[in-house]
Amino acid sequence: MSLLAATRSEGTKVFTTSTWWILAIVLAAYVGSTAGGLAWLFGAVQTGLVGADAAGGAPPVAPGALPLTMYSIASSIGYVFPLLIGTLMSTAEFRHGTLTPTFLATPRRGVALGAKLTAAVVIGASYGVIAIVAVVAPTALVFVGFDIDPMLGSGDTWLFLARTLLALVLWTLVGVGLGALIRNQVAAIVIVLAFTQVVEPILRLAGSFVGWVGDATRFLPGAASDALVGASFYSAIAGAGGTGSGALEWWQGGLVLLGFAAMFAVLAQLFSWRRDVD
Repeated sequence: MSLLAATRSEGTKVFTTSTWWILAIVLAAYVGSTAGGLAWLFGAVQTGLVGADAAGGAPPVAPGALPLTMYSIASSIGYVFPLLIGTLMSTAEFRHGTLTPTFLATPRRGVALGAKLTAAVVIGASYGVIAIVAVVAPTALVFVGFDIDPMLGSGDTWLFLARTLLALVLWTLVGVGLGALIRNQVAAIVIVLAFTQVVEPILRLAGSFVGWVGDATRFLPGAASDALVGASFYSAIAGAGGTGSGALEWWQGGLVLLGFAAMFAVLAQLFSWRRDVD
C-alpha cells in the first residue's frame, strides 16, 4: 500500500470512531469556558467593574498583553487533547489488535508509521482550529463588551495564532510517537498526564527560582511549546519558566518540540514498531 493510501486509511481509523469528536467537544468546552470566564474577570478588573481586591488582586497581565495571553489558553491548556488523540492513534492499534491487519496491508512498517504521522498532521490541525476558535471567539466578544481591543486586526496576532496551530500539530506528532513506543494504552495515558500535568509544571516552577534548573527546563516540551507560541497563560500568571528571560526563540521552541516528536518516532521504529505483533 502506498503512503497516500495508508495515510487515508489512518485518517479513516480516527474519524470513523467516536473518540476524536468526544475529545474535540471536551477540548472546545474546556478551553472556551476557561478563556471566556477569565477574559470577563480580567476585563472587569481592568475597566473597574470589579475591584482588584474582590478579584484577589490586580490582573497579573499588562493590559496590552492581555489578549494574546488569553489566546494562549488554546495551547498552554488545550495541548493535552491533541497529545492524547495522537497517543490513542498508536496505542489503540495494540489494544484492539488492529495492528495486524495494518501491517498486512502495509508490510513496510516505516511506511505504516509515516502514514500515521502524516494523518496526525491533519488531525492535529483540526484540533488546533477547534481550540483556537473556542478560545478566540468568547475572549474577543467579552473584550469588545468591555471596550478592550481584542487585537484581531493585528498581523502579529494572526502570526501568534498560526504558531499556536503549529504547536498543537507538533503535540499530536509527539503523541503518535510516544504511543507507538510505549504500546500499552493505559501506561501511555498515565505517563502523558503525569508528566504534562504534574512533573513538568513542578520542574518549571522550580526553574523560576533556581537558575540552572531554569536553563534546563526551557528545553522541556511544554516550555518549548510556549516559546514557539510566544506566550503562556500559566507563565504570565505564575511567573513559571517558558516565555520569560532566557526562554528559547519561537523557532528554537518549534525545533525542540519537533525534535521530541522525531525522537519518539525513531525510538518507536527501532524498539517497538518492529517487534512481532500478537
